Amino acid sequence: MSAATTELRRFLTITGRRFKNGQSAPEMFSPAVDKAWHDLLGTPAYEALCQESAGRLIRHVANNGHGPIAWVTAYEEAYGPLPEIWFTDAHGNVDQAAIARYRENGVVVAEWDCGPAGGDGDIVPDQPATVRR
Repeated sequence: MSAATTELRRFLTITGRRFKNGQSAPEMFSPAVDKAWHDLLGTPAYEALCQESAGRLIRHVANNGHGPIAWVTAYEEAYGPLPEIWFTDAHGNVDQAAIARYRENGVVVAEWDCGPAGGDGDIVPDQPATVRR
């Protein structure tokens, strides 16, 4: 399994927990992890990954914004510090400045253009108060 697919699995796990607890959808800020997501969408493997990770189907939807990434602490509690893949674009280029800021203060502020939504017709809470593009 690639690093991006491993991180997608972790992201889906966090997504499922957040939805179960009535929290907002987590922001997908990594182009590299999002690329892995797009590669799997619509496949039986994706449906299985969602069921294993989140206990339900997770849809992929357009959701533009930028601001603090709300789920970093939950990730760190479950898996440790965010790995480099979260700061990597779809072409494999790493944003060293963003990693340095994260390592220095533990906060990630980023842009995103998509995110998860529930897959079974349920109502998912709105995104947290951030700036939408």
